[in-house]
Amino acid sequence: MSNSLHDPAACKVSPRRRLSREKRLRQLLSVSWELISVEGTDALTLGRLAKEAGITKPVVYDHFGTRNGLLAALYQDFDLRQTAIIDAAIAASSPSLKDKAGVIASSYVECVLTQGREIPGVLAALNGSMELATVKRQYQQIFIEKCHKILAPFAGAQGISSASLWAMLGAADALSHAAVVGDISEQQARNELFETILAMVKRSK
Repeated sequence: MSNSLHDPAACKVSPRRRLSREKRLRQLLSVSWELISVEGTDALTLGRLAKEAGITKPVVYDHFGTRNGLLAALYQDFDLRQTAIIDAAIAASSPSLKDKAGVIASSYVECVLTQGREIPGVLAALNGSMELATVKRQYQQIFIEKCHKILAPFAGAQGISSASLWAMLGAADALSHAAVVGDISEQQARNELFETILAMVKRSK
């Protein structure tokens, strides 16, 4: 992160500088990720975000409404980037189970590591609210359906069960988080998730 949090004047956007709604949203999300990176999720409030972004509170409230709305937007931002990375990697991979499994494993771990310790904090905050837990589950289901479609051609006649796909997602989250905090290496996380995916498909036959 830049030194903006220690020297707020260094990167604040002048209140007179009008950005489009989309550009303002991108700015606010970027500043939010920076703040979480340096001080953790607990430091992220709408008032603090307005201060760091150099704008008035009503502008921030207009975009997110509540802190829960901001956290949901951050999770969506992460999910969209994760989806784009996986989609591009899948499109470029060869049509084999090992390649598809390798892409899913590598892309998932890479996305979480790229976001560093920020996304676990957002996920923890999401779990603290029924409203936000619903948002998280929605995106989890989208990811599971994506994996199901990618892996279905390699599965048995009964297909891959929902329970197996949820177990895979749980492993992906746990392994990625372990890599973030340094309990295991990035390569270990990728390898273990890769083997988990292969075993899941094998069990479906």
